[in-house]
Amino acid sequence: MDDFRTRLRELEGQGMLRSLRTIGGPQGPRVDLEGREVLLLCSNNYLGLANHPRLREASAEASLAYGTGSGASRLVSGTMELHTRLEKRIAAFKATEGALLFNSGYAANTGILQGLLGPGDVIFSDALNHASIIDGCRLSGARTVVYPHNDFAALDDLMRRAAPERQGRWLIVTDGVFSMDGDLAPLPQLVALKQRYDCLLMVDDAHGTGVLGENGRGSAEELGCLGEVDLHMGTLGKALGGFGAFLAAPQPVIDLLVNRSRSFIFSTSLPPGVLAAALAAFDLIEGEEGRRRRAQLKKLRHRFAERMSAAGLDLCGSATQIVPVLTREPQPTMKASEQLLAEGIFLQGIRPPTVPEGRCRLRATIMADHRDEELDQAAERIIATVAQNL
Repeated sequence: MDDFRTRLRELEGQGMLRSLRTIGGPQGPRVDLEGREVLLLCSNNYLGLANHPRLREASAEASLAYGTGSGASRLVSGTMELHTRLEKRIAAFKATEGALLFNSGYAANTGILQGLLGPGDVIFSDALNHASIIDGCRLSGARTVVYPHNDFAALDDLMRRAAPERQGRWLIVTDGVFSMDGDLAPLPQLVALKQRYDCLLMVDDAHGTGVLGENGRGSAEELGCLGEVDLHMGTLGKALGGFGAFLAAPQPVIDLLVNRSRSFIFSTSLPPGVLAAALAAFDLIEGEEGRRRRAQLKKLRHRFAERMSAAGLDLCGSATQIVPVLTREPQPTMKASEQLLAEGIFLQGIRPPTVPEGRCRLRATIMADHRDEELDQAAERIIATVAQNL
């Protein structure tokens, strides 16, 4: 234990020690944080659905009707009718032949890449892809070629150089919305490259699904190439307000993963209440309320980001509801985060290894049920606090 305590003291001295904070009550624009009401500016509950009455009711009714758990993994006895209903709904939503549920975004990315690729194959991965993609690349055993962030010209050059000795499958994998910078992948250009080099394109759209596109179908719909992406990964636990993740893809891909994806095969399946809540969330997202919430989110994001950009803060190229403020080093980042919390603003500081060295930031996220005035006040306090600490 002494070695562990020493390591913890080292982390604390570096401004890198992490700890848990407990929220009492439901998720919303304002929450009870350990006995204090604070403005929540670090949640991925982008559309404000995590406490929506229709999702709560659907979850409760399904738990009463089907029980609290599935009892087994999907290949044993854990495939219930709600699993198949939700997978059909997801496939229709993403306009694919099939879909497959996973228990988390991390389980999805690791299971997809491990299940589809192996030694002899090549994965071309954006330098700022999520940690779950990085780990999935490692688990696959495929050769991983990392290309500079969003640099499709550099990727083209890497693929062109590798083409003469090509043997196995090739796959390009990218976040649709990058979770730390809030910028979008250049999907039309990546589609052109996947067609040029006859390879697969996988998009992790955890932070775009439900939020972007006319119908909330994500970054590929937003950028006009929904039908050109081969593998659509998304989560149910961000804009959809629930839990779990999915892959929407051609049916042969789904069938292969059922047989090969370790995170799918060896996990007890999602419980009925979670599945029913997701079905209710898709109803909302594809309806008039979903359109209203997306429009409101876009308006609030623009208002908030414009204020901070006008004050000279570096927002890391954000174009979405994720609005980071670059602070660079851990100590001032965490000092600013604690100062803002003392003023009633819950805004987490992000440090390595989540972001590269020298790229720490305060990562603000906007929700559709935030109010104009509270975001205006928060922006003013962030601007003043960052100026004081940097």
